[in-house]
Amino acid sequence: MNIKRIHHVAYRCNDAKETADFYNRVMGMDLVLAISEDMVPSTKAPDPYMHIFLDAGMGNVLAFFELPTRPPMGRDENTPNWVQHIAFEVEDMDALKAAKIKAESAGLDVLGPTNHGIFKSIYFFDPNGHRLELAANTDQPGDLERLHEVAPAMIEEWARTKKAPRHAAWLHDREFDDD
Repeated sequence: MNIKRIHHVAYRCNDAKETADFYNRVMGMDLVLAISEDMVPSTKAPDPYMHIFLDAGMGNVLAFFELPTRPPMGRDENTPNWVQHIAFEVEDMDALKAAKIKAESAGLDVLGPTNHGIFKSIYFFDPNGHRLELAANTDQPGDLERLHEVAPAMIEEWARTKKAPRHAAWLHDREFDDD
């Protein structure tokens, strides 16, 4: 199998129009296309839906389904709300700071920037309760190679102990500026 890229990632939304408007206004993502059917093509089940596709840049597509005949959407109550999220990369720290101002001016509660050592992020929620992350890379030369090198050993240690391995502790031991 030769995977070329992710074709699209799909989530559920409460209201397709509200979702498309939010992603256009706050995230600058254009509505690429909409597909609506009364029957699910893959299962042939009678289940009307609106499926929208948004341009997430560089050929990436974020999609949503509105399912008006289904019970209201919820979330996995056994998973903390910070775990499941959609992360988007922005160009640099100036773009991240501008995005924070834009999101806050749209009335959103924005957390961050949070320093992750190789990138800084801000977080907020879309109108459907999906957590969004905007990240600006801040890695230093060689950081990603060092992290790649220790990843297999970290996974092995985690599988045995379920405790955070220290192979990449250097990343968090650095002095960080908090801009």
